[in-house]
Amino acid sequence: MKIRRLAEGTINRIAAGEVVERPASAVKELIENALDAGATRIEIATGNGGADLIVVEDDGEGMEAEELRLAVERHATSKLPIGGDGTDDLSHIATLGFRGEALPSIGAVARVTIASRTKAGEAHEIRVDGGTVRGPAPTGFRAPGQPGTRVEVRELFFATPARLKFLKSTRSEDLATTDVIKRLAMARPDVAFTLTLDGRRALDLVSEGDLFGGRLKRLARIMGREFGENAAPVNAVRESVRMAGFAGLPTYNRANAQMQYLFVNGRPVRDKLLIGAVRGAYADYLARDRHPALALFLDCDPAFVDVNVHPAKTEVRFRDAGLVRGLIVGSLKATLHEAGHRASTTVAGATLAALRPQSGVTPFYRPASTPSSGMMEAARSFHAPLFSGNAAPMLSARVEEAPADASQLELPLGVARAQLHETYVIAQTADGIVIVDQHAAHERLVYERMKQAMESGGIARQPLLIPEVVELDPSEVDRIASRAAELAELGLVIEPFGPDAVMVREVPAILGQMDTKSLIRDLADDIAESGSALSLKERLEEVAGTLTCHTSVRAGRRLNAEEMNALLREMEATPHSGQCNHGRPTYVELKLADIERLFGRR
Repeated sequence: MKIRRLAEGTINRIAAGEVVERPASAVKELIENALDAGATRIEIATGNGGADLIVVEDDGEGMEAEELRLAVERHATSKLPIGGDGTDDLSHIATLGFRGEALPSIGAVARVTIASRTKAGEAHEIRVDGGTVRGPAPTGFRAPGQPGTRVEVRELFFATPARLKFLKSTRSEDLATTDVIKRLAMARPDVAFTLTLDGRRALDLVSEGDLFGGRLKRLARIMGREFGENAAPVNAVRESVRMAGFAGLPTYNRANAQMQYLFVNGRPVRDKLLIGAVRGAYADYLARDRHPALALFLDCDPAFVDVNVHPAKTEVRFRDAGLVRGLIVGSLKATLHEAGHRASTTVAGATLAALRPQSGVTPFYRPASTPSSGMMEAARSFHAPLFSGNAAPMLSARVEEAPADASQLELPLGVARAQLHETYVIAQTADGIVIVDQHAAHERLVYERMKQAMESGGIARQPLLIPEVVELDPSEVDRIASRAAELAELGLVIEPFGPDAVMVREVPAILGQMDTKSLIRDLADDIAESGSALSLKERLEEVAGTLTCHTSVRAGRRLNAEEMNALLREMEATPHSGQCNHGRPTYVELKLADIERLFGRR
């Protein structure tokens, strides 16, 4: 078959396939155009998951008739600056869209109507049906002086029916569209967004007024009120790259990474760099199967990042990925350090929910004929083994005398009052009580001491009697060798051994007997994935955690009042003491008001 040029319609449909994968892709492109046009309010509506109808209307600056005609032509744009040599400057892209492909690509596979008015001009409308353009022509869109644009897309993929077969259910497409809008709305709290799905209002986000001050309010509206209550601010700068946002406390974690968001110059992106960096920053506080919730906003010179990696602009490439990863890890660790012993409010909520009776069970508070019957009702509703008639453990509790200085009640974790079952310390605060798991708390305290010792004195090395040779791919050898200095700081001394192997001469003494080959291969994989040697750090931390577990105050050990209060004071002074090494809370705080509601006093 001889080489020939593709027909223009075929070219447009191929371009559409790259940019418009599903209805949510079209919605994303249209909203980005609205934001670039300076919109302060954007209204979106879809029908049948977006396959039948997509409408995006904004109050941006609008377009004149000639601009409308150019807007539906391929490779026409208003978003690229012209460089000093008179050519388009692709290295300083400061807008969300820039390639001029969205509208003609959508018009190549759907029926599109665009109506627009500028503040001082007349309203015009243009239509594109499967690539055929009609107009522009005058229209009655909006009153004079009210600028904006309305894009209506009907019968998406009617010109490419094979694509329709790959669309998912209406619900799935609606969820994808909602997710796209939420991500864009997170980056622009100063813009109001509404979403209507098949006539039902699914999203209504008012403008928070300020791009920076309203950020947490917008995130809380989208990610949940609990995120707003349990998020700590992130703010750091490194070499003109700024990182801001909010990170959830370690005890406010999830089973997956779906609540992790990264924005680069206002553009929501999905980047494996974020996942690896976040895992490294939270490695001290969470088990590997738990994930934090966070939203990070990175701002940098447009020349520092390449946004032209993916046709849909969902991926980016940084000029210095190591700097960005270091900034993410460093800023998150600083944020978590400043959070100190703080634990998430959801810990208390989960505790109260566990104490409240389930449906069909007698409520905690009910008027009783005699005190004894009321006590029995409460005992039955607790379902606690302590009150069970059979196989009940003996109550092991010791009450401490109140301290002479009542001002100690104002301390964050209060004053120790009792120890239950030689495991739990009960403390009283000015407005509630605190229950501390003495073993988990002390495990974190000892672990932090060990880390400080490792950082100040370095990690002891154990020379191998016979150096071990590990065979790898040449590319893996290069990756490992490039990190030799970093690995040496962690106690692992390696050197290249030919083009397809490395030699291990020394290992961290703290690891003891280990599978060196597996460790080296895991390190190569980690470096390839995230640019750093996470496995060794995590193994050291895991061993340190195991050691602290055996050297900590064990459950079942009786503590006197002085020891219990010393534990509380050290927790207050130690960062991250609100959770153990696996992300579980070390203490639960219950406010007096919550306890009173529990017993029907409020």
